Amino acid sequence: MKIVPLALAGLLTASVISCKKDSPADTSSKSLSAKKDSVVAPEIYKEYYGIYMGDFAGKEIIIPEIGEEYEGEVFKKISLKINRITRDSVYGQSIVDGNQRPFRGIFNETTKSFVLDEPGNDKTDGRFEVTLNNDSLTGNWNAFNKSAVKAPSKLVRLVRKEFAYNPNFMLSPDNDLIDWENPKNFVEKYTDEETGKTESYTASKNRIASDAVFKINASKQKLTEKDLKNLRKLDMEIIKNSVFARHGYSFKKATYRNFFEQTDWYIPISNNVDNDLSAMEKENVALLNRFIKYAEDKYDSFGR
Repeated sequence: MKIVPLALAGLLTASVISCKKDSPADTSSKSLSAKKDSVVAPEIYKEYYGIYMGDFAGKEIIIPEIGEEYEGEVFKKISLKINRITRDSVYGQSIVDGNQRPFRGIFNETTKSFVLDEPGNDKTDGRFEVTLNNDSLTGNWNAFNKSAVKAPSKLVRLVRKEFAYNPNFMLSPDNDLIDWENPKNFVEKYTDEETGKTESYTASKNRIASDAVFKINASKQKLTEKDLKNLRKLDMEIIKNSVFARHGYSFKKATYRNFFEQTDWYIPISNNVDNDLSAMEKENVALLNRFIKYAEDKYDSFGR
């Protein structure tokens, strides 16, 4: 059975509808599409509005550094933000891997369940079928284009979160300070003590940060060149991006997502928070960018 995106139904203008062959939406009578709201459609169930965040899990083929490939469950973080509910439609957005997609769907009052469709014009778009139970949403997501994604079916387990900007939010000393996404190969030498023979080999190393990221807060203190001149590049990247994380920025780069998703305070809500930064934060970010351009990293070897 072909899955038809709901989100485009009712949103197309008359000119787009007239070019029906170019539209990814199927607005036939068999579609589950939400009905088109009138301009004054009253909002209902406002108590269900908000951000629901948690696990987005699907089975993928995993290729380990050593050994044969195997099928295993891969967990990602996802947030669904419900912005508006009317009698006929539900509006909101999904955010996963830094990719923010609008959705539109319907709410079943009897079963307390949602059917939510992303637009369908991106290969990662799909349909959420989730059930509300107190402050949690659980269910499934299925890709519209099953051949375009690694895991076309995923489990969704979400808990309602309240976003609040807090300049005191920091990474914890318990957080992993290793950038696993950008390994670099180095040529190392080894000398055998018995034979005295020296051999070269290639070692893969990862960037590491220092504990400076737990001490410097670019949302609370005016930074100076003296504060930054001895820091590693990754240190400054984390300090800078902590500013954006506090404002709910949705990181596309996995390096930064991996750092901030380890916290219990990071809640991605937008792909652009530039206007939310304070004047001091903007000045600090500009200074950090200058230093990041010429800074160096420290690498080390780690097992995974």
